[in-house]
Amino acid sequence: MKKKSTIWVAIVFVLLAALLVKIGFFSKQSDNEKSKKEKPQKKVAGIIAKSSLLIDEISVSGSLQAFEMVDLKNEVAGRVVSINLPEGKFVKSGTLLVKLFDDDLQSTLKKLQSQLSIQQEIYKRQSELLKVNGISQNDYEMTGLQLNSLKADIEVEKTMIRKTEVRAPFDGVIGLRNVSVGAIVTPSTLLATIRTVNKLKLDFFVPEKYSSELKAGMKVKFTMSNGTKLYDATVMATEEGIDDATRNMKVRAIVNSQSKELISGGFANVQLRLNQKTDAILIPTQAIIPQEENKIVIVSNHGKAKFIKVKTGIRKSSTVEITVGIQAGDTIVTSGLLFLKEGAKLTFSTVK
Repeated sequence: MKKKSTIWVAIVFVLLAALLVKIGFFSKQSDNEKSKKEKPQKKVAGIIAKSSLLIDEISVSGSLQAFEMVDLKNEVAGRVVSINLPEGKFVKSGTLLVKLFDDDLQSTLKKLQSQLSIQQEIYKRQSELLKVNGISQNDYEMTGLQLNSLKADIEVEKTMIRKTEVRAPFDGVIGLRNVSVGAIVTPSTLLATIRTVNKLKLDFFVPEKYSSELKAGMKVKFTMSNGTKLYDATVMATEEGIDDATRNMKVRAIVNSQSKELISGGFANVQLRLNQKTDAILIPTQAIIPQEENKIVIVSNHGKAKFIKVKTGIRKSSTVEITVGIQAGDTIVTSGLLFLKEGAKLTFSTVK
């Protein structure tokens, strides 16, 4: 009997211990839930939207070119008998630069000129005879035809002689010459180059979507690849067509600046200011939540998160223009976006 009583005491003790453990567990769980409910909201950063100056500017690559540049080549094959190619020196338009052998052409020209002189005397005498009917009209006209034919042959010969001469097509500076006296040259032989001085043009390409913004007279600025100094240029003309392969349009500008750094063929970074707004709304790019079809911005509405669909405009390196959705004065959430839900209470750490 005593043994049975001991067993019942042990059972009651175990039940009491289990009950105490269960009460403690629920008490702990209740404390955890309470601590979760009382856990403070994570703080976020914000920015107050305001109107700002926005300059729509793009940067493209370009290259400097001489305003006029020609590869000097002769029109006919021949032997070089004289050269006047002062390397790196200025020459006037029409200056004789290279002369080819033309003694045979000169001899033919003299022969034709002698024949022309004789034919002119014959024609003059026949004119007098025609007045007294001493010659038929047909013979007189045949002499005149021969006279005109000789004049035409002389002009052809003079043209052939001119083709043995290479003259400066415009005022410019001669580059490095590639031939010497006595060389046999052909029409494909590069003799030298000639470029205009103190006048350069800037060629560059712009994407198709900006093609309508470029007009003749538009001012552009550019820097050379090896410096930061800004130079000025004025748009002269555009190609008026989009390249099928690159979807870009070629633009040509006249360089207004003068500097020793500006050399034909140099690489340039061109800055184009296409448009300017004084009341643009700019926000940090990280404040936008991209979705499949929309872009969302979280705005503080009476201290709670409100998700607003927006439309964006010009994008800069760290900011983006908002064209539709928010106004100046709205407080935009810029951090902690992934932890917020619609209507969540907002606690800001900083508001700029």
